[in-house]
This record gives sequence, C-alpha cells and structure tokens, in this order.
Amino acid sequence: MKRYQYFSPCPRGLEPLLAEDVAAAGATEVRQVPGGVEFAGDLACCYRVNLESHIATRVLWRLATADYHGEDDIYKLARGIDWPRLFAVGRTIRIYVTAQRSPLKSLEFVTLRVKDGVCDAFREATGQRPTVNTKSPDVRIHLFLTDHRATLYLDTSGEPLWQRGHKIAKVEAPLKENLAAGILRLAGWQPGVPLLDPMCGSGTFLLEAAQLSLADPPGMNREPGEFAFERLMSFQPELWREVQKSAVAARQVAGTLPIWGSDSSADAVARARQNLAHAGFDDLVTIECADLLERKAPAPTGTLVCNPPYGERLGELDELALLYPKLGDALKRNFPGWDCWFLSADTRLPKLIGLKPMRKIPLYNGPLECRLYGFRIVSGSNR
Repeated sequence: MKRYQYFSPCPRGLEPLLAEDVAAAGATEVRQVPGGVEFAGDLACCYRVNLESHIATRVLWRLATADYHGEDDIYKLARGIDWPRLFAVGRTIRIYVTAQRSPLKSLEFVTLRVKDGVCDAFREATGQRPTVNTKSPDVRIHLFLTDHRATLYLDTSGEPLWQRGHKIAKVEAPLKENLAAGILRLAGWQPGVPLLDPMCGSGTFLLEAAQLSLADPPGMNREPGEFAFERLMSFQPELWREVQKSAVAARQVAGTLPIWGSDSSADAVARARQNLAHAGFDDLVTIECADLLERKAPAPTGTLVCNPPYGERLGELDELALLYPKLGDALKRNFPGWDCWFLSADTRLPKLIGLKPMRKIPLYNGPLECRLYGFRIVSGSNR
C-alpha cells in the first residue's frame, strides 16, 4: 500500500510517548520534533493513529513543502497542489496558519493567499470553488511557516483527538485528555495497579485510566463520518472497518477496576460521576467526596496522580504555600508505599511539600510550563 508523510502534534513533553504510539500503528521514519512526531505510513497507519493513540492531538497529512520569501510564494505552493484529487468541491474548507519566526507581517493575508490558491485550482479544474466554513469545516488545511520554509498539510482528524466525547460535565481549568493519558504513562502506571486521583475534578485521569485498563480505543466514540479522513477522496471504507474491528477485538472486559477518585468539592464529584456514567465506566471506578489531607490510601501500594490548583492569582499562591507542608505530612501519614505524582506550574511545590522528588519531568499544559513531580512515599521521614 502507498505510504505518505504525516505530522502528528501533541502536548509538549509527550513526544517520546507519541513516537511509541505511531510506531505501534505501523509507522516508519519516526522522528520526534518539538511539539510532535513526523512519520511515514500507509492509510491503515493513519487510521490507527487517529483511532488508537491516547497522546496525539491530530494527524496531519503532509502535501507539499518549499522555501518562501513572500505571500506570492505561499500562493504558488497552494495553487500547485491538485486539490480536486484530494476532496470534492462540495466540501467546506477552513485554512489554519501557524508561524514560528516568520518574516511575513500578516497571517490573515497569508491565510487568504492559501484560500485563493485552493479555490483557483478547483475553479480551473471544475468551474466551481469550495465554500469557506470557519465553524465546522469538512476539510481543514494547515499551513506551517518557519523563518524560510512553508509546509501545507491536510487534516485527517477533524475535531482534536483529545476530545473523546466522554465529558458532558466540565469543571474550570480541566486537563486535556491526551495530557492526562501521557502523565499516567510517564508516572509508570500500568492497568491493574491501584490508582487514585484525590483531586479528581471532572474525572479526566479516571476516564483515561479506565480506557487504558479496558484497551478501549479513544477514537471509538466518534460517529460515522466524524473523522476528517472519511471525507477525503482517498478514504477506503473497508480498510477503515478492518482497523476498527481489530481494535474492538483487543478490548478487555472488567467487573471493577482498582481505580479511585475523590474531591473535596461535592459538585466536582457529581460531575466526575456524570462523566464516568456517560462513558459507561460508572460501575468500574469508585468515587467519593473526601479531603486529600484526610483521606486514607485505598490499597497498601499504588500510584497517586493529581493536578492540584496552580495558584495563578496572588491570594491563591499564599493559600498554596500553607497547603503544601500539610500535604507532605498527609502523604507520609496516609500513603507509605505509594508513588505520588503532581503536575504543577509552581516550582516551590517540592521544597514546601518537604519531600525530595525522585523525578521532575518538564511538561506543558497548553502554553503553561509545568513540572510533573514524582515522590516515592516511605514510612517516617523522606525529607
């Protein structure tokens, strides 16, 4: 089968995990770059990464790349692609432009030039042009600019892949699902190992852990036609059905899972329960209302993972400075034998918690630079 070039973006810091995912999907020429992974693969590989990767944000098919000096070079690059071979003129489009150190002044004008190139190619070939839809386009075209190089991609995913369709009840500042899945893997957690999120919010860690435990493909909840590759001329329905069938065949069945969640907010607990029920995991995961400083470990050993508040406002920073020492004492008292992991943008956390981290992993939560701190809790002192 013919192989194509792809780029898959992901949260920064998770590139090695995404490289594992695409290799498992059958990719070759796998290369990590900041913010994602480049790879070569056939259509089945593209379908598998979209369906099965817990880390990818989307999968972009690389169409063309060239050096540029001005907007006219961008137009020529777009105009030179045989767009009618890629998708039907009746499909709506949207152009996305991302730039790093580009000398071009107006990205809006660049967007317009790409759109002109696409529409002119269609008009010459078919006498018609596709319509732009900025809200829910059928086809997303991405242009990436460096200081001298322009690359055009066709999006095969549609909506971002971290949108699993599970979360109907959200909380403030939720963690994206692919970042949560990445943190579980970086923490070394494996299905079957007891897991607790004591500040569970809307339940993102719990949902991802349940999916991983059941080998549940994260893209399986999408409706037919929801993946962008299903709207392209290259789409092979039988091949897609085969990929889905083999993913479903690998699913596991479980009565209950050693996964627990709690939160001091009754509202957050209600939302997490609602999301787990919507995903069909409510009988598998145990959730309760409890304060992290008071709650006991649900098993003799396990992995605790949580995304505590970062305190981006001044008053909150003072509150966190008071919370951290209590947190260190509570972990030593209630969680000996556990590995405890905290995602935080607050670099004071290890010092104030009074515990020495076994690992510090740089990660980005959106644009926010964070650290994933891992602590092994032993009885008595660990200072």
